[in-house]
Amino acid sequence: MKIAGFSFVKNAVLYQYPLVEAIRSILPICDEFVIAVGRSDDGTLELIQNMKEPKIKIIETVWDEKPKEGPHVLAVETNKAMAHISSEMDWAFYIQADEVVHEKYFETIKTAMFEYKDHENVDGLLFNYLHFYGSYDYVATSSNWYNHEIRVIKNNPAIYSHGDAQGFRKNDNEKLRVKPIEAYIHHYGWTREPEALKRKQANFYSMYEDEFGKPKDFEKTADKFEYEHFVSSIAPFEGSHPEVIAQLIKNKNWKFEYDISMSNKSLKDKAKEFLKKYLGINTYYTNYIISKD
Repeated sequence: MKIAGFSFVKNAVLYQYPLVEAIRSILPICDEFVIAVGRSDDGTLELIQNMKEPKIKIIETVWDEKPKEGPHVLAVETNKAMAHISSEMDWAFYIQADEVVHEKYFETIKTAMFEYKDHENVDGLLFNYLHFYGSYDYVATSSNWYNHEIRVIKNNPAIYSHGDAQGFRKNDNEKLRVKPIEAYIHHYGWTREPEALKRKQANFYSMYEDEFGKPKDFEKTADKFEYEHFVSSIAPFEGSHPEVIAQLIKNKNWKFEYDISMSNKSLKDKAKEFLKKYLGINTYYTNYIISKD
């Protein structure tokens, strides 16, 4: 069984993505890693080259960032990386530049890959998510955050990145059939210096069109992202972080202070949790079909 990793990135240094940590987090179980690197002016390409990892295959690209109804350029860049995955690979492991996999899940992931490699009715593997917010010590708990997403897919040319590159489809907009596994993706997109997060959010929003067909504007009331003003429901994180990100956490140079007693789930969130836990009714958005085979 052979496994490819793949991703896309642009201006990782400017926006402080934990890119190196993301790649290194899955590299041990990959036979190759393909990354589409958009033309950057901050040393992103050199950052990857300096990793000096023979498994890494770099594809240099140019992004089309003209605002659209949705930031589909992210899916386009993901598909560029997928197109360069070697044909002999059985699985493709997708990791975004702000996502990291804990090493404790390697065996769970590989076991599932072996089990479902030849199952025709399984297109991919579904991961759980931990969204860290403001600090490496807190995780978001609101239903506004996605709880699950596909991050491992069959190396099938019929599968492609969909929408804003969060999920996948195959053939003509058909949802993938997946198997859930007991493994988590650590999402660190909301744990970075507030100034860098402000830059990143402003850039991301500019890829959307507003009602007048112009690029959307992000909040311009401050020079940095104000975590406290956007927080909804968070909880203390009681687990461990992946080894590859330990140094980044140690070097954290900003403070996030929040009275956890002020964090309350909405009635909507409580209702959704009740329906799923006690009645087996899932009212959360699903970008996939759970395979019964």
